[in-house]
Amino acid sequence: MLTRRALLTSSAAAAISAATVSVPSAASAGQKHLPDVIALPNGFRPEGIAIGKQPYAYFGSLADGRIYRASLVTGRGKVISPGPGTPSVGLKIDRHGLFVAGGAAGDGRVVDPRTGEILASYQFASAPTFINDVVVTPFGAFFTDSNNPFLYKVTRPGAFTPLPYSGDLVYQAGFNVNGIAPTPDGRALLVVQSNTGGLFRVNPATGATTQVDLGGEILTNGDGLLVLGRSLYVVQNRLNQVAVFRLDRRGTSGALVTRLTSPNFDVPTTVAAFGDRLYLPNARFTTTPTPDTTYTAVAVKRTA
Repeated sequence: MLTRRALLTSSAAAAISAATVSVPSAASAGQKHLPDVIALPNGFRPEGIAIGKQPYAYFGSLADGRIYRASLVTGRGKVISPGPGTPSVGLKIDRHGLFVAGGAAGDGRVVDPRTGEILASYQFASAPTFINDVVVTPFGAFFTDSNNPFLYKVTRPGAFTPLPYSGDLVYQAGFNVNGIAPTPDGRALLVVQSNTGGLFRVNPATGATTQVDLGGEILTNGDGLLVLGRSLYVVQNRLNQVAVFRLDRRGTSGALVTRLTSPNFDVPTTVAAFGDRLYLPNARFTTTPTPDTTYTAVAVKRTA
């Protein structure tokens, strides 16, 4: 049971290089041709996505917090958690469960990906707040807040530590820190500031930040982040593209490799990988949501 053991280890010696993390293979799903578009429930309003070792993607609803699980092999799925009536935004999955950022509710929770049971919950902040994304590392789980200059660090059930930013990252008016990912060497974190387009390296112990040198590239509308080896994928939602960078191991600098696009993109927000493919939910922020509005997730080939 989650409540009877430490949720996460905080030992720095346990840090695992993201470069050694294996991405599940499409061949392991027993099928070479996976669907390029996955239909989600009408009115669902997806934002976050998580994919574990098995060929299933988990999506969170901005409308009511439902969690939907879809097969990457068949495209079919079902709601596994009815949600709390407040948003589910960024998602990550590991052996402890599915970590869910709670948006304007100011909270986060851990959900059993099989049963939908809530294993742990955290009230990080009160309005105005937007708990936007989450990453799970050997140092703890870290949740971003787009309205307040804090990371919220979870190392055990029911307890968290607000970690204030210092250094180069300064909050501005509007929507600030959004997506989060580990550096390639696994020793620090990367966050993107949506309103300025800056990328920052964060010390997970102190909150100290330094801006990552991207050779002058600005991450306009930067949203979800994904690091695989030394490749950084940055979803630029309203630009309908994913910027791909080659980083140094410490995550202090990077060079643009390419930009990925698809005719199926309709304001994608976050990204997860399975085999040689990236999966992105279309949030359709430029479309007025109704109970009948259709939503999809899209697969594209990754380049590195």
